Amino acid sequence: MLVEENKSLKKLSTFGCDETCHYFTSIDSNHSLLEAINWCKEKNKPYLILGAGSNVLFTKSFEGLVLKMGITGIKKTNETATEIFLTVGAGENWHHFVSYCVQKSWGGIENLSLIPGTVGASPIQNIGAYGVEVKEVIASVCAFDTHTNDWITLQNSDCAFEYRDSIFKKNKNRYIITSVDFVLKKQAILRTDYGAIKDVLHEKGIKKPNLNDLSSAIIQIRTSKLPDPSILGNAGSFFKNPTISKSIFEKLYTQFPQMMAYPISDNAYKIAAGWLIEQCGWKGIRKGMVGCYEKQSLVLVNYGQATGKEILAFSEEIIQSVLKKFNVLLEREVNVL
Repeated sequence: MLVEENKSLKKLSTFGCDETCHYFTSIDSNHSLLEAINWCKEKNKPYLILGAGSNVLFTKSFEGLVLKMGITGIKKTNETATEIFLTVGAGENWHHFVSYCVQKSWGGIENLSLIPGTVGASPIQNIGAYGVEVKEVIASVCAFDTHTNDWITLQNSDCAFEYRDSIFKKNKNRYIITSVDFVLKKQAILRTDYGAIKDVLHEKGIKKPNLNDLSSAIIQIRTSKLPDPSILGNAGSFFKNPTISKSIFEKLYTQFPQMMAYPISDNAYKIAAGWLIEQCGWKGIRKGMVGCYEKQSLVLVNYGQATGKEILAFSEEIIQSVLKKFNVLLEREVNVL
């Protein structure tokens, strides 16, 4: 096992904050994963599994071993008249996987085009966009259980999937995902009724879209709204859309009838966090090297040399501002380390 010391994490996370880790290694197999874990046990060092670094904010040096997940590969394991079964390595780039499936005309994840990150991170966050969540296409997840020191397979029903949540997120550091099993459709049912998808398809003159048309439309929308992290450091949506009770929603609605919210059950509503932030005047605001992106208020950006602590402090100002105006507490979607 090759271990590097005092490795910069600047290019290993999309925020681009110049923190370091004491030790670093790459993982390309189950064997190398076990080797790295045993190395940490022997030296009594903590470890951190790192995918694309697109949902993490480093605020200080990591005093243990960072394991860069590099187990890749897309393998077809089964096929029926209507479905395709795939096993995908945790280190596979998510958008590459989506593009691969779109090219094959396998449907189910096209609405999740251009989401940054790796396949292994997708069930942890239960990533979602444009009316689709990844839990809808996950059959099972293969992982190493650090509590039992054994390899396990968690079926979809075992994963406790919720909005931007899962058993993996609830039990941080317990499960190390090595691959994910997906079930996709040969005859895709396209979902075009969310957000600006219909508008983009109409502008292009596409009346009967295929998978590629839908994926391309979503890529266009995301590109127009979200900054490229290679140019402007960011981690996509920094905050979750908060869930509130029906009674609280009704009280807020009388004060703010233009509020962007939608029911998720008989007694709960989800509010657009971006709308809350924008109403508090944060959209486009910059303080030093940190800012709230001018085209999407959910996105916090690093204009160059911002530290993780500065970005965290900026996010706390936004949280307190929204709490004061709406009495709604925003929760960070990004993992802060």
